[in-house]
Amino acid sequence: MLSFSIWGFFYGIELTSQTIEHMLIWSKFEYLGLVLAPSCWVVFSLKYTDYDTRNKPWIYPAVFFLPLLTYVIVLTNGWHQLHYKSNWLITDGPFPLLGIEKGVWYPVQVTYSYFYYFLGTAILWKRFRFANIHFKLQTRLLIIGGFFPLIINILYQVSWIKPFDGLDLTPYAFLFTYFFIAVSIVRFNLLNLKPVAKEKIFELMNRGVLIFDHREKLVDFNSKSKSFSSNPSKIQIGQSASVVFEENPEILQLIRQKTNQQLESQLIKGNNELVYQVEVIPITDDKTLVMGILLLFDDITLENKTNEQLRNQASELRQLNDLKDKFFSIISHDLKGPVFGVKELIHLTQKGLVTEEEFLEMLPEISKNMENVALLLENLLAWTSSQLRGEHIQTQQIDLNRLILGQKNLLSRIAIEKSIEIEVKNSEETWVLADKNMLELIIRNLMSNAIKFSNTGSKIIVSCSTAVNEIKICVEDFGVGISEENLQKLNEGISFTTRGQSKETGTGLGLLLVREYISKNGGALSVESKLNQGSKFCITLPKSNNPEKA
Repeated sequence: MLSFSIWGFFYGIELTSQTIEHMLIWSKFEYLGLVLAPSCWVVFSLKYTDYDTRNKPWIYPAVFFLPLLTYVIVLTNGWHQLHYKSNWLITDGPFPLLGIEKGVWYPVQVTYSYFYYFLGTAILWKRFRFANIHFKLQTRLLIIGGFFPLIINILYQVSWIKPFDGLDLTPYAFLFTYFFIAVSIVRFNLLNLKPVAKEKIFELMNRGVLIFDHREKLVDFNSKSKSFSSNPSKIQIGQSASVVFEENPEILQLIRQKTNQQLESQLIKGNNELVYQVEVIPITDDKTLVMGILLLFDDITLENKTNEQLRNQASELRQLNDLKDKFFSIISHDLKGPVFGVKELIHLTQKGLVTEEEFLEMLPEISKNMENVALLLENLLAWTSSQLRGEHIQTQQIDLNRLILGQKNLLSRIAIEKSIEIEVKNSEETWVLADKNMLELIIRNLMSNAIKFSNTGSKIIVSCSTAVNEIKICVEDFGVGISEENLQKLNEGISFTTRGQSKETGTGLGLLLVREYISKNGGALSVESKLNQGSKFCITLPKSNNPEKA
């Protein structure tokens, strides 16, 4: 519009001049707008359609080369007469006009002007022929607005419309161009706040936005979208989707399917793992032709972590609730039964209904039941302490061999009753860093379980082995073993109960505490078992490197 204005303004001044000299002076100013108008139309078309020229730096110099060369020829025409061979004054009309005889360069200037106009128009039409109705009507108005001066100029060049044998109506035909551009501005609100507001909202969105055209070329994006890429430098206008998502072929596949879909993907940025959701939305016109693809990226890392935490908490609450119900059952049955049995036996003895000899005969069985009750009560108190108020772990250096022998002595009477041999291997001094009370409970429960599920007359092996920074303790029996189903429950930390070989009762609480206490002491538990062949429970604990200070 600026080049049209320069052309029309100085042509008007030329028409007010009375001499050839003045007319030629003003025509040189006039030609600045005249030669640049077609090139500006091409540049406008390229920018209006978002054509990416960054990888083609030669485009703009090429577009302006001929116009600038033409202007130089016009300015120096007096030396070579390439543009005008001659000039004269036409006085037949109501005012003087400049008559011209065309030089060899004049047809060149006319040819490239028409070519540039049709090139710019083709760029506009090709881009917007399948566009939304808003952009389609707007583009039509722009093309029609540029069409009037072109027709008038063609008629002028062939001398069909040439009043007074020299008056060029082309600059005045641009008034129609201004009219249609004004209509498009008013009709489509091109100068109101809406586009600015949309752009501002676009940038302030918490979601990343990428827009690709039908050729899978990136045509727009917001700054937030770069935070969802491992290589943000790839996100630039004109970049191919195959390059942007080179490391995410699943997203590229969604783009090419051109349907409304979404998926979750992961991105490693430094030491953080980002989980984001990608939503693909096809951009269609009123004829359902897909013009492009809109991608929305949403960071759901925190949401996933929160949901996962809620799921884990719900699962833990369910397990604790089940465990609570189970422990009430234990207290009412496994604990209450033996205690009330002893109470009733004592009462009957006092009443004389049970003789002293009968009481002494039942005493070994009572003693066995009380030992089970004592271990159960110890586990219940330990579990209650850990669940209700937590535990203060007092890590110290412990002579593992001494601790194992102590637990062996405590359980030896129960083992002797079943004719089970407890063999301790690698009995050299071995020191670990752990809480003494917790470690005693761990070893006691593992050895007690091994006795319970071993066949009469079999053997239990307790072994220790030393690594660089840890010590491995294994309790192995050759009893009934563990079924695949129960082994899976054990590895998942799910409590279960089974009766021992001599019908010993169990609660499943011991192994639950063993797993928890090993974890609190920085160790790990592994279980190997084969049905009817035996089981091997191994734990690892941090090794103490300075036993002499203990």
